[in-house]
Amino acid sequence: MTLSQAVFYALGAAALLGFLSLVVLVLTWAERKALARIQMRMGPMRVGFHGALQPIADGIKLFTKEDILPSWADRRVYWLAPVAVFVPSLLLWVTLPLARDLVLRNLDMGLFYITAVSVLSVMGLIMAGWGSANKYAMLGGLRAAGQLVSYEIPFIMAILGVAMLAQSLDLRVVVDGQASYGYALVQPAGLFLFLTAGLAELGRTPFDIHHAESEVVGGPFVEYSGAHWAAFFLAEYLNTFTVAALTALLFLGGWGWPTMPLDGMAHSALSAAWLLAKAAAVVWLIFWIRGTFPRLRIDQLMSFGWKLLVPLSFLNIVATGVVLFYGLPLWTLTAVSLVLLAGTAYIVFKNPGTDMERDTVRVVPASELRRDAA
Repeated sequence: MTLSQAVFYALGAAALLGFLSLVVLVLTWAERKALARIQMRMGPMRVGFHGALQPIADGIKLFTKEDILPSWADRRVYWLAPVAVFVPSLLLWVTLPLARDLVLRNLDMGLFYITAVSVLSVMGLIMAGWGSANKYAMLGGLRAAGQLVSYEIPFIMAILGVAMLAQSLDLRVVVDGQASYGYALVQPAGLFLFLTAGLAELGRTPFDIHHAESEVVGGPFVEYSGAHWAAFFLAEYLNTFTVAALTALLFLGGWGWPTMPLDGMAHSALSAAWLLAKAAAVVWLIFWIRGTFPRLRIDQLMSFGWKLLVPLSFLNIVATGVVLFYGLPLWTLTAVSLVLLAGTAYIVFKNPGTDMERDTVRVVPASELRRDAA
C-alpha cells in the first residue's frame, strides 16, 4: 500500500466515522419524536428547535458522567466489552456503499464479509455480562447470545437467497440486478425474514429480551455507566441504520431508482440521497414496530425463531433454487413466496404462543361460592 492510498483510507475512515456519528444523533432524536407521536406526546422540545439539540445534550451528559467500575468486576473483560460490541458495527461500513462510487472499499465477497463480521458483537455482550461479575448481567448476556445465535440463521439465509438471485456476493452487482424491479417483489418472504431477523439481531422491541429491564434488571449493561454505556447505545443505533441500509440495498433497489442522467459527483450525491431516503423509511418502520408491539416472552421468542423463521428460511432457499435451476419465470417465485408468507401469518395468528386454557381466569359467580361453602 502506497502512502497516498494509506492517507486516502485514513481520511475516508474519519469521514465515515463522522457521518455515522451524525446519523446516530439524528436517529436518537427521530426515535423519540416518532414514539411521542405514536403515543400522542410531544417528545423532546426544550433543547434547540423542537428538541433538535437534545442528542448533543444527552451525549455531553453521558461522556461527563462518572464512570463507575464495580470492585468485583474483571477489569480487562469489563473494559473491552463495549469495544467488542461497537467495532464490528463500524467495520460493516467498510464495504457498505451509499452509491456506486461512494464506498470505502468495495469487496467482491462483500455479503460474505458482512455476515462474518455481524456475528462478532455477540461476544461483546457475553463479555459484558461476564466482566460485570453480576448474575443478572450474566443472565442477560446468555439470553442475548441464545437469541442472536438463533436468529442469525434466518438472517444469513435471507442474504443467501438474494445472492442466489444476483449470482454474486458483490453489493454493486446485487443492486445492478434490481434495475427494473426490487428483490422485495421477487422474494417478499426473504424481505420478511431479513427484517424480522434483523430486528432480533438489534435486540429491539419486540425482540428486546436480553435488555428486558422488568426481568433481568437491564440486561448485560446493568453495571455500566457513562461513556462505556454510551458505546453500547451507539452500537445499537448504528446497527439499526445498518440493517435499514442493507434492507434498501438487498431488497429495495439500493440507489438504482430513478434513472439519473447525471454523471460524476452529482450522480453519486443523488444516488446516496435516494438510498438514504429508502433507509429512512425502513428506520421509521422499525420505530413504528417498537411503539406498537409488546415484548415477547423468552419461550415465544425462541419458538418463533426455531419453529417458524428457520424452516421458512430453508423453504425460501429451496423455492429460489428450484425457480433458478429450471429457468421458471420470477413471478412464480413471487407466488410461492406469498403463499409461504400467508402460511406463516396463519400459524402466528392460530398459535399466538400461549396456552389460553391454562392462562384463562374463570369468574366464579357468588351463588356457586355460597353453595360450595354450604
